Amino acid sequence: MLFAHFVLYLPHVDSNITPSNVHPRKDTGNTLPRKFAFESHQADLETFVLHIYSCTETKGFSSAVSDQNTNIIMALKRKIGHVDINNDREDRNRRYRYRQVTFALSAFTETGQAELSIEVPKQRSYAGPKPVIPCSLADTPCATLGVQGVVYRLNATLGTSRTSRELHTILKDFIGRNYDFGTAYALLRPVWDIYNLSNIQDELRRCELEDRERRQKALVGNRIVDPDLTPRRVWDLYSNRVVPSWIIWNEASFPILRTPISHAWVDEEDRVDVRTPINGKEWPVPIPKDVDLNLIRIEMLNLGVEYTWLDVLCLRQKEEGGPREDLRVEEWRLDVPTIGGVYRRNKVVIYLSGLGRPLRLKDGDLDSDRNWFRRAWTLQEVGDERIIAGDMPDGPMHAQQIDGGNYKTALLTRFHEELNSVETRLNGMFAVLVDMQKRVSTNQVDRVAGLAFPLKPMAIPAYYESETLEDAWTALVNAMYPEMRTRFLLVYPGVGLGCKKWRPTWDQVMKQPLPEDAGYLDTYVQHNDKTDEDSFDGRCIEKGHVRVFDAGSAQGRDRCGELVVEAADGIAHTFKIHVTHRFPIPEDTYTLLGDILFDQWAVGRRLPDQRFEKVSVIVMDVTYEEWQKLEDLSLAESRNVLI
Repeated sequence: MLFAHFVLYLPHVDSNITPSNVHPRKDTGNTLPRKFAFESHQADLETFVLHIYSCTETKGFSSAVSDQNTNIIMALKRKIGHVDINNDREDRNRRYRYRQVTFALSAFTETGQAELSIEVPKQRSYAGPKPVIPCSLADTPCATLGVQGVVYRLNATLGTSRTSRELHTILKDFIGRNYDFGTAYALLRPVWDIYNLSNIQDELRRCELEDRERRQKALVGNRIVDPDLTPRRVWDLYSNRVVPSWIIWNEASFPILRTPISHAWVDEEDRVDVRTPINGKEWPVPIPKDVDLNLIRIEMLNLGVEYTWLDVLCLRQKEEGGPREDLRVEEWRLDVPTIGGVYRRNKVVIYLSGLGRPLRLKDGDLDSDRNWFRRAWTLQEVGDERIIAGDMPDGPMHAQQIDGGNYKTALLTRFHEELNSVETRLNGMFAVLVDMQKRVSTNQVDRVAGLAFPLKPMAIPAYYESETLEDAWTALVNAMYPEMRTRFLLVYPGVGLGCKKWRPTWDQVMKQPLPEDAGYLDTYVQHNDKTDEDSFDGRCIEKGHVRVFDAGSAQGRDRCGELVVEAADGIAHTFKIHVTHRFPIPEDTYTLLGDILFDQWAVGRRLPDQRFEKVSVIVMDVTYEEWQKLEDLSLAESRNVLI
């Protein structure tokens, strides 16, 4: 329960007081509270105490109320059965001492490799205050430790002295499920500071149910109507276990996943599938042969990360002939298209030379189809900030410029140019498409799916591995914001070669030169899913004579021309126009559809039933006087069906 405002006076109260005998009253000098009032609620004192208690940073009370009020709060909490006051004091003392503890992991203890043999310095060891556990402990079955052994190690790791009947019940259940200590730690750490453990299992079941319901509602037909879904799973680096995201995903912990991992997959012959307890051996995890996930964990911990998302661990992977392939196909329909949401507005850790590998640069790397800068999926994985992982002291990140932005070698110069280009956010639709033209993917349909978040559609098409490129592209265009679709009509100069003439096919946008992005277009192309009809509601010149001069075409300059529009009184008005493309526009009388500012116009033929067949596009050079003249022509806004 959240309270907008409260007024509270709490002088010292006898420790025997209970909520039932506390009443708001005037101050008579006795030990009872004088006033307990809420602006929008009248609440009993127990509710208020629980609210204050839940608002404190450490689950003690000093940060929420004054020292004077601590005694009454503690007395009440003791009476209502939520706090053992002795344990609470002991916990606070233990927490103070616990903050001085240093936890350590090393490449040797985690992988058996000597630290100095590890090329990436940040992968050699971790030492810090974060309560991380070694693999040897994480992999130990809870049954081996027993309930008391698990309780002891949880308290030792978290600097507490928790013990209760409810906790023992939970751990017995974990033992019955054959959980190891890492899994138990991953599940309990986010809720460890909840004193009343009796409802933890109910709370976790509720969170799981809400997550399942949200995912079910997110997919309507073949379209994801909730693109901002949280990822299905996350990698808890403290416990070294993959856990459902609903374990950590609530209002308080929402910012906790802010550092996902991006990488380019290496060639199949350079990969190996490993079964690892990190993901409960749910599926084989494909990683480079010379990489260990435990070293990646150490590097991420050194970067200050608690939870991360890594596709090979958190996204169910293919297993030919595996028993859960049907589940993978089902999950991918929702999980693959929403990958972009994991990276959006986040700080991204990027492995440019392959997952977990040291960053190296040699001739041919930047032209390889496996290069991070050339992969289709990485277009949407740049985030707001970037950390280049696998860094080494003598690596390309430490190269120094020698003159005018150049580096010692052409390869280094090109590498840093590519890296700097990532810093430039691609806001325009055509700029994003031009970038994708240079990228590759193992499954060609991934190039379409990788555009979902960069093009910011209202909804996202579900993912089907065997879908044709044109079907996937059509589904994406139909899910776009109407203003985005308008750019294909008014800015793209060509005629579509597929079932729609007003917009380009996938083959056209990937193989033909694309125009520069226009400014804001305050007009829309609407799509009707039921009829598959596209319509334009905006300015329309029913009849305009277009003449484009060829001068300048040979020199590659814009071609100029004129548009003549006849007013209702029979007077002809001439406007200057130009085109920035080479598509032919024969001199003729056309119907023109345009944006509200009269800049961008589609030129086409009027067909029966208010249909419009596109020929090309022009740009009108409108001065203020000409804009006013066009306004005076009383151009109608009409609905045109686009073919």
